Amino acid sequence: MVLESLVTPYTAEKKPWEMIFLGMLFSTVALFISIQIFESMAGLIAVFLTVFACVPLFYNTMKFEEEKDLLPVPERTLLKEHAKALTFFMCLFFGVVISFVAWYVFLPAELTNKLFEIQITTIKNINAHSILGNITSLDLFNKIFFNNIKVLIFCILFSFFYGSGAIFILTWNASVVAVAIGTFIKKNLVAAVSNIGLAKITGFAGVVSFGFMRYLFHGVPEILAYFIGGLAGGIISVAVIRHDLSSDNFERIVFDSADLVLIAVAVLLVAAVMEVYVTPVLF
Repeated sequence: MVLESLVTPYTAEKKPWEMIFLGMLFSTVALFISIQIFESMAGLIAVFLTVFACVPLFYNTMKFEEEKDLLPVPERTLLKEHAKALTFFMCLFFGVVISFVAWYVFLPAELTNKLFEIQITTIKNINAHSILGNITSLDLFNKIFFNNIKVLIFCILFSFFYGSGAIFILTWNASVVAVAIGTFIKKNLVAAVSNIGLAKITGFAGVVSFGFMRYLFHGVPEILAYFIGGLAGGIISVAVIRHDLSSDNFERIVFDSADLVLIAVAVLLVAAVMEVYVTPVLF
């Protein structure tokens, strides 16, 4: 299989930035296949096809990281090793987001409305539920934080039961975030393109960069936390499959996974603070 054989966990850790282009490739191929064959459900099918291309890499990475847990090294060293996998996972996520944003912005509006119909509907539902009336910042913080914790739990469970299940949640989030960014860029491009010369170029660049920053400023730590949780669940899943649970190493694997979960919760706490108290001020 061509797409899934392009990279291994070892090579991805050596050159994580290349995963940006791989994410763009996976999602672009998925989008055009879904348009041609599954037009009525293209938005959801594109997510599934992107996931299918990512699953072998994600699962092989889980096995690769579980093997690291069996090495006689300190926990701090293990966490640094896991950070390599998390880095290229984040690059893969950025690649998917960039690809979806680009196609959403540059494809004809009629086609994008059909292609991303389910993501657009999801964003409308989120915006409708976000109109909360009189609510304190603490209430909003609690709502966002505990909702993110729920997503984290699903990432852990999906990875544990399905091996690479968390990648579906993360790819779906990538598509929704991309449509939100693309919608913002489209709405603000009119003013940018009305200028000429250098002002036009800088205006376009400003709209694009602001659109990404507005949604990824607090979104990046959230996605990182979900990847950390998915990694924790995947490591335990691989350990169970390999019957390491009956060995002396299983306790070490559980301890390492628990550390990852605690780190994920801490990152989500920071992300919630950023979303409630920092993002509104900056954007």
